[in-house]
Amino acid sequence: MPPSAPHQIDFIEEPQTFPYGEFFNKYLLTNSPCLFSAEFTQHWGSRKTWVTEENKPNWDHLLENFGNAIVPVANCNVKEYNANPKEQIPLCEFISYWRDYIEHNYHSPKGCLYLKDWHMSREFPKQNVYETPEYFTSDWLNEYWDSIDGDDYRFVYMGPKGSWTPFHADVFRSYSWSANVCGRKKWLLFPPGEEEDLRDSHRNLPYDVTSTCLRDTNQYPNFSLCCQPIEVIQEAGEVIFIPSGWHHQVYNLEDTISINHNWINGCNVSAMWNFLHTELLSVEKEISEWREMMEDWHLHCQVIMKSCTGIDYKEFYTFLRIIAEKRLLALDNLTEDTVDGSGPTNMAMLHPRGRLHALFDLKMTSDVLSLLISNQDFQNLDQESLSPSPCALMQRLEAVITENSQTCDLQKSPEASSTK
Repeated sequence: MPPSAPHQIDFIEEPQTFPYGEFFNKYLLTNSPCLFSAEFTQHWGSRKTWVTEENKPNWDHLLENFGNAIVPVANCNVKEYNANPKEQIPLCEFISYWRDYIEHNYHSPKGCLYLKDWHMSREFPKQNVYETPEYFTSDWLNEYWDSIDGDDYRFVYMGPKGSWTPFHADVFRSYSWSANVCGRKKWLLFPPGEEEDLRDSHRNLPYDVTSTCLRDTNQYPNFSLCCQPIEVIQEAGEVIFIPSGWHHQVYNLEDTISINHNWINGCNVSAMWNFLHTELLSVEKEISEWREMMEDWHLHCQVIMKSCTGIDYKEFYTFLRIIAEKRLLALDNLTEDTVDGSGPTNMAMLHPRGRLHALFDLKMTSDVLSLLISNQDFQNLDQESLSPSPCALMQRLEAVITENSQTCDLQKSPEASSTK
């Protein structure tokens, strides 16, 4: 039997007594999960209109407001690589299936279907559905995509009892938060690094960590070394925070609707860089035999990496640049260390709209930009199209950080601060 791990995570009950700075120091910096009570979402429009008095999905409201929307639906009964295949169908068709599925005691010849990764907020921006909790608003990933009018990482999930998501870690090793509008979920969480003992003899991660095949020592030689997962039951209205690199598997224990975001900020942008760097090394190893005979081999590696991850090194630079420029602009507008003019703050009370937070973001951007600039694969790329040049941006960031560190007593790292 695998050794034990903690079987619970911190539960945050009162919004009024839990400041952003405490979340920043206690959970973001330590990369630790936590669970927020339903009080944090009780004011959401979706908690009032998407749900019946019996805490069931309000079919009529969803059909009236979103029935014609085309949504991605996965089949939980079909394995495609280590995920489930998806198709695009109208929401009204999925709800019709869902109702029929319930009436037939959660059985259907179509299998168990699960609406996943619906960009509802992008398609219906005027709908009063939810507000991102303050703790998750330092969100570089969606800030970047919004600024270039591209994709986003804000999703709605809807699934019947028994639908589930296979074992995985989130995109770019981002954070994620997930709030149940209605229904209940069970999460199986593995701290970073534990997934290595779950790899099979070919170094592949499992599709289902509850499968009995993991006990086959010939196929999974290190399974006995892995800790047991941390099991979390998430009730209606509650919000779970999943940190970077925490692999997880999720089940809907009831008919469930949830709001989910993936996000990155200064606390985990280095994890994103490490992920991309590791992915590129894997690609280079995979096609290493073609290195001498393939023209622009390193460019092909970037293309392959982008097809697998959704981003390459030059776009990662653009990501860092846009975030840096926004923080530089914020510093120009935040002449005093205030949060919306409400008064002074300190490192222990960082706020996503405060001056110290902007400086912290610049420092973390600078640290990762330095790693990118010194990377040989990045140096091999044509950087003439990048404006400003990476080195010029780096010099500007260093100058601004040095200037403001002297006037604001900015710590090199906020870990040393304590919440008061």
